[in-house]
Amino acid sequence: MSVFRVWQITQFELTRLFATKRGLLALAAFAMVWFMILKYPIGHAVPFLNSPEFSDIAQQMAGSIGLRELISWPEAEFSIYWIISLYCFPIFSLFISSDQTVGDRQRGTLRFLSLRSTRDEILVGRYLGQLLIISILIIATVVATLAVMTFRDHTLIGSGVLLGLKISVQLSIICMPFIALMAFINIIASSSRLSIIIAILLFTLGTGLISYISSYISVVDLLFYLFPGEQIADVAGQQDTNFFNWLLPVLQSLMWITLAGIILRKRAL
Repeated sequence: MSVFRVWQITQFELTRLFATKRGLLALAAFAMVWFMILKYPIGHAVPFLNSPEFSDIAQQMAGSIGLRELISWPEAEFSIYWIISLYCFPIFSLFISSDQTVGDRQRGTLRFLSLRSTRDEILVGRYLGQLLIISILIIATVVATLAVMTFRDHTLIGSGVLLGLKISVQLSIICMPFIALMAFINIIASSSRLSIIIAILLFTLGTGLISYISSYISVVDLLFYLFPGEQIADVAGQQDTNFFNWLLPVLQSLMWITLAGIILRKRAL
C-alpha cells in the first residue's frame, strides 16, 4: 500500500467538500445549524447553570443521570457542547460519509481509479478523508464554542483551549467506527441513499432484534460491541472512564474497514 497514493485520495475527499459548490452549500448549512446551537441551547443554558438559584437543582438533576462532573466544569459552554456533540456528530458522520465508494462504483469511475491505485488504497484513502473532514468540522465548532466562552469570561481561555483539544480528540475517536461502518455498507449497497437506510435499519431493527434474542440467550449481548457508539453512554459523564471505552471504537473501525476491504477485493467493479 502506497502512503502517497492514499494521501492523494484523502486530499480528493477534502476537495470534494471544500472546493465544490455542493460541498460549500453543505458547509453553509452546517454552519447555520451550529450558529443556532451556539446561540440558543448553549447560550441560554449557561446562565441557568451558573445561576445561584438553579445551580443546586442542576447539580441534582445531572447527578441523577451521571453528569455531575460536567456541571462542575467552569467552562459551562463546553459542558453543553459535549452533550450535544456526543450524539450529533456520530449521526452527522453517517450522513456525510454515505458516499465513499458507492457513487464512483455506479458511475464507473471506481474501475478507472483502480487502474492507478489498489482497492485497499482507495478504501483507506476515502475513509481517512471522511475522518479528516469530520475532525476539521469538530475543531471548527470547538473553536466557535471557545470564542463564545471567552466572550463571557476571558480568564477561562487557557483551560478552555486544553479542554477543547481533549474534546476534539475524543469526538474524533467516537466518530471513527461510524465512518468505517459506512465504508462497509457502501461496498454492499447500490446507492448512498440505500447506505443510509441500511445504517438506520441496523441501529434500530438490528439492535432491537439483538435485545430480544439476548433476553433468552445472554451471550448474544456481546454482539452490541459490534455497533459503533456502544460506549457513548459510559463516556458521556466525563468521569474516570475505562480505557476500553476509548479502545473499543478503534477496534470497531479496524474490524469494519477490514471486512470492507475483504468484500471489495472480491467484488466486481
